[in-house]
Amino acid sequence: MQIGIEPLIYAAVFGGTFLLIQGIYFVAFGKTITLDRRVNRRLQMLEKGSNREEVLEQLRKEMSQHLNSQKIPLYSLLAEKAQKAAVPFSPQQLILLIIVAAIAAFVGLTIGTSAGLPLRIALSVLAGVGGVYTWVNGKAKKRLAAIEEQLPDAVDLMVRSLRVGHPFSSAIQMVAQEVEDPIATEFGIIADESTYGREVGDALKEMAERLDMQDMRFLAVAVTIQQQSGGNLAEILAGLSKVIRSRFRLFRRVKAITAEAQWSGKFLSAFPLVCLLVIMIFSPNYYDEVIDHPWFIPLCFFVGIMLTLNIIVMRVLTNIKV
Repeated sequence: MQIGIEPLIYAAVFGGTFLLIQGIYFVAFGKTITLDRRVNRRLQMLEKGSNREEVLEQLRKEMSQHLNSQKIPLYSLLAEKAQKAAVPFSPQQLILLIIVAAIAAFVGLTIGTSAGLPLRIALSVLAGVGGVYTWVNGKAKKRLAAIEEQLPDAVDLMVRSLRVGHPFSSAIQMVAQEVEDPIATEFGIIADESTYGREVGDALKEMAERLDMQDMRFLAVAVTIQQQSGGNLAEILAGLSKVIRSRFRLFRRVKAITAEAQWSGKFLSAFPLVCLLVIMIFSPNYYDEVIDHPWFIPLCFFVGIMLTLNIIVMRVLTNIKV
């Protein structure tokens, strides 16, 4: 049972593919990333001379471009995550990035392994799609986490604006100007849409559904109810801010409490596979005496199923909704 060092080469190729994707991103947008975060992207576009309507049209196009491209083969796996991540790549550029990553993985597998052509092609496609998906998913999680953390401060800023007599549209505009990205550009879009006649409640609801954030849904419902039935919006939003902060603290506490169980589940699932990999590298003939036994392959499948069930059960037990 000769496996040798090839598993390490596969892992290195997949890791190199991810680093290539990250490198392309930094080469293409590194200068933009280093810009002062206090100036959000919408304000940068306005300062460059674009008028408000053109900026709104461009941002709305970027907001929907990924979901509108879900019918493209394989891209449907990335569309929702890419939309939440607001990556600077268009769908066509992301597809090109997948192709480049897959070609790089194919070259690496061809040089470093003796796998057959069909296997190399399959692994290259998997590396390209998986690498881009992992990168986009990481960006999406980071962006959504930043929005969740900024939201209570943005609501507090709206409350202060309302209490000094400003209309709600001005409060939204103040958030778009004073708060950092990513939430600043999101609220800037809402401010521009309300200027051109759209209901603020509808715009907030659409943003909440696009980002799939429960706290944002609370904000949209609160604003919609106040618009329909009246009431002191400043007091409503002040109470909502307290609820959001309490949920955020509780979520962090639950995450800290369940962290040990999550890592235990990951360790217990990965440990047998790591041991198998080490055995195959340092003692390739370890299983030669039992590999021909009729129970060997069925038991391998059984172990794999049990490891998968372990991951699923641990995820369910530690996935506590707040």
